[in-house]
Amino acid sequence: MTTNQLAYIYALGAVLLWSTVASAFKIALSYFTPLQLVLVAVTTSIIALVIILLIQGKMHLVGRQFKQKPKFYLVTGLLNPFLYYFVLFEAYDLLPAQQALSLNYTWAILLPLLAVPILKHKLMTTDVISALVGYCGVFVIATKGQITDFELQSPLGVALALTSTLVWCSYWMVNAKDKGDAIVSLLLSFLVGLPIVLFTLLLTQELPTLSLKGLAAGMYVGLFEMGVTFVLWLMALKHTDKTANVSTMAFLTPMLSVGFIAFILDEPIETATFFGLAMIISGLIIQQLGGKIAAKRNQ
Repeated sequence: MTTNQLAYIYALGAVLLWSTVASAFKIALSYFTPLQLVLVAVTTSIIALVIILLIQGKMHLVGRQFKQKPKFYLVTGLLNPFLYYFVLFEAYDLLPAQQALSLNYTWAILLPLLAVPILKHKLMTTDVISALVGYCGVFVIATKGQITDFELQSPLGVALALTSTLVWCSYWMVNAKDKGDAIVSLLLSFLVGLPIVLFTLLLTQELPTLSLKGLAAGMYVGLFEMGVTFVLWLMALKHTDKTANVSTMAFLTPMLSVGFIAFILDEPIETATFFGLAMIISGLIIQQLGGKIAAKRNQ
């Protein structure tokens, strides 16, 4: 097996697992409040990441990286896992899974727009077109296709889903400056974020009551949304010599997710979801093509 073939196997595994987590969110939220789910999932993810780093022989890097910039990890831990997953799970609690999934996926469209003022990146015409197409898709999904006579089912849910994209983009831009080991950095963010999650939970709610099914659902989210899948994706990028091809596989995630939502949750998929999601993915493709054209011009 070539390294590229191995990369595709890792990437496909990551895509398939990520495609199931929207359904897992809804199942887990039937047992926990959003903040309780963050606590269970983050705790699970920390355990999984520690085991992975022990196997890789990298645990000695944890203390070293934290000492180099503790304030950095305080910021990343506040953004992810605390704010991002708290806001995202609140959105999933209020919206049908298909809506929350689709709206959250627009983070990839928002990211280049935010990178212009913050990271001083150049704004390309394709970025603007991508945003217009993608957010038209958001409008179609949020209004269930009732464009001229619309009423949002849950304005707060839509606002939270879109806010989650802003939080994730903020985390990505902050984390882009990190030169340390990626898995170690993720573990440190979660180790810093866990006490914030726990303190907020004790201050506002109560600790979750653990049932076997609820615990299994929460652990699934921690393993395959936050922990193991992230490592699989990193392994895919590490083994390939064609990063763009592997990255393109991420476009499969929302379409597969909708299929899992219909099959696992028995949630009828709105026609508007298909149209809106197609527009969002079209916007992402336009964005990718624009990046490739710009790269060729700079060669």
